[in-house]
Parts: sequence; structure tokens; C-alpha cells
Amino acid sequence: MSVDPYASATSLARGIASGRTRAIDALEACLERQGRLHGELNAIVVTDLDRARREARAIDRAMRRGERPGPLAGVPMTVKESFDIAGLPTTWGVAAHRGNIATRDSRVVERLRAAGAVIWGKSNVPVMLADWQTFNPVYGTTNNPWDPALTPGGSSGGAAAALASGISTLEYGSDIGGSIRGPAHLCGVYGHKTSFTVVPAGGHALPGVWSGPEISVVGPMARSAADLALALRVTAGPAGNDARAFRLRLPRPGFRSARGLRIAVLPSHPATRVSRAVSSAIESLADHLGRRGARITMPVELPFDAAEHDRLYLRLRRAATSMRAGDETSHARALEERARLDPADTSYYADQLRGNTLGHREWLQLENERARMRTLWDAFFQRHDFLLCPGAATVAWPQNPHGLRWERMIDVDGVPMADALQIFWMGFASLGCLPATQAPIAITGSGLPTSVQIIGPQYADLSTIALASLIEREWHAFQPPRRLDDVIRKPRHASAA
Repeated sequence: MSVDPYASATSLARGIASGRTRAIDALEACLERQGRLHGELNAIVVTDLDRARREARAIDRAMRRGERPGPLAGVPMTVKESFDIAGLPTTWGVAAHRGNIATRDSRVVERLRAAGAVIWGKSNVPVMLADWQTFNPVYGTTNNPWDPALTPGGSSGGAAAALASGISTLEYGSDIGGSIRGPAHLCGVYGHKTSFTVVPAGGHALPGVWSGPEISVVGPMARSAADLALALRVTAGPAGNDARAFRLRLPRPGFRSARGLRIAVLPSHPATRVSRAVSSAIESLADHLGRRGARITMPVELPFDAAEHDRLYLRLRRAATSMRAGDETSHARALEERARLDPADTSYYADQLRGNTLGHREWLQLENERARMRTLWDAFFQRHDFLLCPGAATVAWPQNPHGLRWERMIDVDGVPMADALQIFWMGFASLGCLPATQAPIAITGSGLPTSVQIIGPQYADLSTIALASLIEREWHAFQPPRRLDDVIRKPRHASAA
């Protein structure tokens, strides 16, 4: 039976539940597409095909018996390589971890399986999940489905590429510095950065790491807003000891249309650069929402100094990931290098180094400042329901694996800019523990997708997704990169990874 490679997870689950579609056919459609596109994209780099086929056939048998194995029953999907799946390697793109075979599933994978999902593989990541591109010495480079010469983003770059190309129906990623939102923007798909701790991140860590980092979250990626909501519903909620006492009840959206919504819009900001292709698409969307009855404030004034907020975010983000930065010897060298810094040096590299080497008192002082920022966000969202802003400085840019990450440049309307600086836009939701949904909103004049970042108050995850769904219905929905049709029609030249 033919299965649309771009069918949503929601519609596919309904088709399998009704008997119109078999789970095994849905899986084989993904695997056929993986076989044809793997050489072009290198998006899915670990597969578990025998187990996936067994699970799909078992779901089909259960359906024939009249059973309903869950809201994702039979949906074929993949997850980011950094999530543990029992029996498969978890390397984070690091050659030294090639032999790290997980002994149990991560919490997210457990919950997706319990909902009936058929997880058949893992998507590519950059080394240590620390890049806005996706390449590593273990699995190589992932390309953007819109143009293989361009990056799909990082660190959930393989996930976004797999979704945009129809290889995978649903994905799960992680995000501390835009690792869900950036790739979603660059590949034209949907991604949701969850409110902090809404989805348990157990089993998303390097060997020997038991504590989850501050700021970092895990969240779903998809080709429709409804799929984000479905995946969030089956994975959210406390786990382990917390589940003995706590239950999660996310507030339901209180709107069905744009009418009356108080929407703050920040298409650009003088503290950073944004291409007109990105900012003008957000302005056009804001104009549309205004015509539909929303109360638009554009450009909105932020309740803090944005440059100071950005520096605070950089230092705390680097502190949160400092356990990944190396051994004691490399830490000692970093301390020596920090001691030589000019106190007036506020470059990206200098602040990154300071964050990686924070003392405990320094960290407490910065956390105190973060708490102040969060109170300012709370007050902001008393006056506004949502903030719309970019998720990146420009549309997809050429692959560039050379040099130090913070020294690589991108072109923003003819002006070179370090690509690391566009993380400015990711700090708002990350530092504030806020939900942010990345939604495609246009195909630019260059033929590439662009998107909007929808930020809401803490725990308004379902509302930011609901606004993305409204935009999807009324303004712009996911569009597949049509160039892949030509690739698919060529003789098959590669097998599944």
C-alpha cells in the first residue's frame, strides 16, 4: 500500500488505527526513502531495522485483534543520536564513544514506545552537540534537503533534515542554544523547545553523567504543529522520584483565533544582525495577524538590556555544558587562559571561556541575575500573550567545517557575521525557562524556508504550539523541498545506514 512520505504523524496514526494503513507499510515507506536519500543527506546514521519491523508487524496484528496500542501506534519515527536506545551506540559524535552501547532506553524513547511509536533509527549530530552545523568524525556530514551544499543546522540537524525530506515522520531533539529551533528554521519544519523540565531528559547524557544540565531541554520536531502537540502529550510529565508526588497539567490554550491576542513582535534588534528575508517574513505575518484581530506591538521594547541578557545567557550556557569541555588538565589550561584575559574583553570567545571556568560564587551571582530576568519575563507576559521573533540571523548558509566554531562566518545581507552570534535569539526562551515553538512562515526569494520563533510564558507550551497551528492553517504550512523529487527518481544508489 502506498504511503505518503509527507503524511503527518497524526494522520498516519489515525490511518493505522482505522485499518486504512498498515504500520509495516508506513515503516517500509520511510526505509525506502532512506535508502534513496541517505547518500544525498546522511540524516539517519544509526538504524534498528529488524526490531522496527517486528514492532510494526506486532502493531498490525494487535489492530486486527481490535486492540489500540497507543496514540502513536505504528508511526515510524527516529530520535536524535544523543538519546539512548537499548542496544544501539550513543556517541554524541565523539570518536572515543563509538563503543558506548546503551543498556536501556532513555525516558523519551520509553514513553514514545509506550505510545506505540516504531523507532527505527537515530539522526546525526555535531560533536558534543555543540555546533550550528552537523558533522562529526563518527558519522560524517549531514546536508540540507533544500540544497546539499547548505547546512541543515545543529545540533538536531539530522532530525530536521530527516523530517524535511520525508525520511522520518516524527523526531525528538534537544535544545540549550537553539539545537531544535535552528535546524527547524533552516530546514523549514516545526520544532518545540519545551519549558524547562516539562519533559524528562533521563538517558540523554554522556557516559558517567547523571545530572541534567541547567537550561537544556528535550522536545519534539515534526512537519506539523499538531504533531508537536501529540508528541509532547505522550512524553511530558515527571519521572522517577518526582512522579511519586507530582503531576503535570499544562494550561490549555484559551483561544481559537487571533482575535484579541496580545502579540509582541521583535523582527530585528540593534544588538545583532538579521537578514531582511527573515525579518520581513515576520513583519508580514504580524500584519496578517493584526488583520485577523490580534493586538500587535511591533517592534516591542524588551524589559531588559538585550546585550547584557545575551552575555548572561552565554556565560550560564557555557557553565551548564562545562562538564563536556574536557578533563581536569584541559580545565586547568582554561583557567590559566582566563587569567590572561583583558577584563574589558567581552568577545564571544572570552565570555565563553569565563562561562566554562566559573567559580561557584560567580555562578550563584549569575543565577541571581537570571532570576531577576525571569521576573522581568513574567511581567512582560502579563502585558503580552506571545513574543514573535527570529530563530536565526538568515536562511540556510553554506557548509563550513573549517576553523574554530566561534570564528566561522555567515553572510547576513552582504555583511559577514560570526554564526555563533545569532544564538542571541535563542537566549530569550532558554535563559527564561520559557517554551518556544519554531514554525515555518515563508519561502524566501532565494527559494529557502524561513520561520518565526513563538515564545510564551513558562508552561504555556500548548499555547505556543496552538499559535503555530493557527499560523499553519491561515498563513503558511510546511512545504517539502521539491528538488528531492528528482533525486528520488534517479536509480537507487545507496542503502539504508
